[in-house]
Amino acid sequence: MDSIRIRGGVALQGNVRIQGSKNAALPILAATLLTGDSSLLKNCPRIADVYAMASLLKDLGCSVNWQGNGIEVDSSRVRREEMQSEAVKGMRSSLCLLGALLGRCSEVVMEYPGGCCIGARPIDLHLYALSRMGVEFLETDGKLHATADRLHGAEIVLPKPSVGATENVILAAVCAEGDTVLEGAAREPEIEALCDYLGACGAWIEGAGSGRIVIRGGRKLYGTEFSIPADRIVAGTYLLACMGTGGNIFLENASGSELEAVLQVAEQMGGHICSTNQGIYVQGPIRPKAVSHIETAPYPGFPTDLQSMALAVETVGEGETVIEETIFENRFRVVEELRQMGACIEQMDERSVLVKGVPSLTGTEVTAKELRGGAALVIAALMARGKTTVSGCSYIYRGYENICRDFRELGARIISV
Repeated sequence: MDSIRIRGGVALQGNVRIQGSKNAALPILAATLLTGDSSLLKNCPRIADVYAMASLLKDLGCSVNWQGNGIEVDSSRVRREEMQSEAVKGMRSSLCLLGALLGRCSEVVMEYPGGCCIGARPIDLHLYALSRMGVEFLETDGKLHATADRLHGAEIVLPKPSVGATENVILAAVCAEGDTVLEGAAREPEIEALCDYLGACGAWIEGAGSGRIVIRGGRKLYGTEFSIPADRIVAGTYLLACMGTGGNIFLENASGSELEAVLQVAEQMGGHICSTNQGIYVQGPIRPKAVSHIETAPYPGFPTDLQSMALAVETVGEGETVIEETIFENRFRVVEELRQMGACIEQMDERSVLVKGVPSLTGTEVTAKELRGGAALVIAALMARGKTTVSGCSYIYRGYENICRDFRELGARIISV
């Protein structure tokens, strides 16, 4: 099923449970390699990227089994061998296996990782940081060969926050000899989740969630049971959908503290938000207001992964909005598809657009070109008059467990075809 069919114009109503976090689950799955033991990860999302990571772990010798809403990984029999190139090319997050395999096996050969085409995503920060810990890199035939006879702690300063590089340093450092001090670390909640898991396995990590993380390496790690936190990007997707369609919804398990920047934008759009320990209540406006300026930034700023969704909502906002993308330079690929639905969007430069709100969008046939842009098209279709078919939905399924089911639970007329 590679298409989603939506008949728009329905205000969302009801409750929806937010799935486990994609961006937390993937590095934690990689971290299971370091234990040489069995771990049960509860609330792990059943999404395409997790299946791909599970396949990579199996190829490396792990036993991987789904148990209800959890996944059990036994890494006691990991083999030293080359990773499956097709899966590595198709998933950017396979890069976090670099730090994990260096910590476990001291060697790894892998293809340069792929993922969504949302701009240049060089891995130079990963290579720089790991080389500081004694890793040597060699590129041959388009493959990356990394070896480390002895991983050692180091003082590392990242020139800019990088989630992937921060994760790779943490994964390698917990197995290294001595202490590692990482300055300029990414602060995303998914970094904290990874450190929480490793801490439950016996690692010593201090400062997760701040710009300075200290890891005391060389401690014995063991398997554990751990629950993956709710996906803040999925929660933000459904929250912004309510901003565009109106109505009242409750996002079960969503964390308001992780979405503060998004909640501020939603309130400027005219939404009414109430965060509780159980989740987030959202009341959407009859028509969203235009927010004068939305700018993406590293956490705790407005997430780049929700920029496309905010753009979709503001196509029907009252007034004009400038949206500035500071993380990736190619994250406006959804603009042309939204224009086909009647949106008025001017590309100011490769990093910013001007959105002039129109009274309504019109359903048509559009194509998803990447994960978050695809979700934005679903939101646009929910807002639009008439029927919309979104094709290319394999991108969407990389990050959303069952986006059609979730929106149906909120009253939307949406099916996979």
